[in-house]
Amino acid sequence: MADLLHRIKIFVYRLGEPGPDYLLLKPAQGLEALWGPLQGDIRFDEKLEGAIRRRVLEDTGLTLPAQLVDLQMPARWVLGDEQVIEWTFGYQAAAELDARRLRRAWAAHRWATFEEAYPSLGLDPDRAAIMRLHAHLSAA
Repeated sequence: MADLLHRIKIFVYRLGEPGPDYLLLKPAQGLEALWGPLQGDIRFDEKLEGAIRRRVLEDTGLTLPAQLVDLQMPARWVLGDEQVIEWTFGYQAAAELDARRLRRAWAAHRWATFEEAYPSLGLDPDRAAIMRLHAHLSAA
């Protein structure tokens, strides 16, 4: 029997002129390090919103979001004996990021416009997610 693992991907963004900027992170994992969003596991007893807030706080020091956006694009796949379900959200930063608070698991970070962020993302699902988030923010 396969274990069920729930994960989250969180695209942190800030609103500005002329449009939103997105936080891109590069993990400190050598050759596997690709620019992408914040990500992590959801604990057994957590709800999605609580997991998102915890992960963002632990990894960046940012507290309460100005807005959470459910991108409504869960992904599901099997990895060995685990079934993985991944939930993707946008998280509007309500404060400035203090780079000194970034978790050491992140080798680098940068804020990027959509035009810079989209081609920088290393995975197709991440590009699809940021495109959906950007379209949502542009329509608002």
